[in-house]
Amino acid sequence: MKQKVFFFRRGSPHAQGFRAGLARGVLVGALICLGGAAAMGQSTAEAKQTADKPKSVLLVTGQDYPGHKWKETAPALAKSLVEDARLRVTITEDPKSLAAVDLDRYDVIVLHFMNWEQPDPGPAARANLKRFVESGKGLMLVHFACGAFQEWPEFRKIAGRVWDPKLRPHDPFGAFKVDIVNTQHPITKGMQPFETTDELYTCLVGDRPIDVLATARSNVDGKDYPMAFAFACGAGRVFHSPLGHDVAAFQNPGVAELMRRGCAWAAGLDLTDGGVKPLAK
Repeated sequence: MKQKVFFFRRGSPHAQGFRAGLARGVLVGALICLGGAAAMGQSTAEAKQTADKPKSVLLVTGQDYPGHKWKETAPALAKSLVEDARLRVTITEDPKSLAAVDLDRYDVIVLHFMNWEQPDPGPAARANLKRFVESGKGLMLVHFACGAFQEWPEFRKIAGRVWDPKLRPHDPFGAFKVDIVNTQHPITKGMQPFETTDELYTCLVGDRPIDVLATARSNVDGKDYPMAFAFACGAGRVFHSPLGHDVAAFQNPGVAELMRRGCAWAAGLDLTDGGVKPLAK
């Protein structure tokens, strides 16, 4: 199957092309040379070659609640992620891509879909996603991805917290403050509180231990709810944020930084420099 390819560069137009791939998607590429000491047993050249290799991210979208305009938000999210030039993002509009036998070619899966009134991607996709994460890869979930795989109980363990349709879903769309409550975690270390306009989710449930990184206080009930959290799943890393209702929400500088750093952390990248490797001019 052919897929349309775009290469996003800061301050430059899109470059178009076609190549075979998992599914019809958008490739967002960015490369940078990364410094670093050679690992034990590696030569300096080998270490540099490893460091220079970008992390491959598969952003899975294509289905959602009708009020979530994924055709607009997925490219906006991808564009913010590649502000860290160590991240290379491919967008697939087919959640069944999760069942692909070569899923391990990616370092991180980003779930940006919810199978609203549709079956989930199926048993093969479920098993593949679980194996992918637990084997040592990264997973990132945004916004209503917490509501995917409603018929799969194990998804709660992989996602950390999931949508409970019996609960009040969220505050009315509007402005609120996101507070950084864990200032020592690599994702949020050095980040400052920020204001955003979004849906403040109040519907997440789960019982596995998580590191809550950021919260927001509901204007409806006065309670604090997690806006970002992280945890280990097997040998893998999971970052989850229910933020991201629309394009403007993803373009909010605080949200964009949080998403970018969360994805880089899930990929196993070093965040001691602030988590951003700018593109070469």
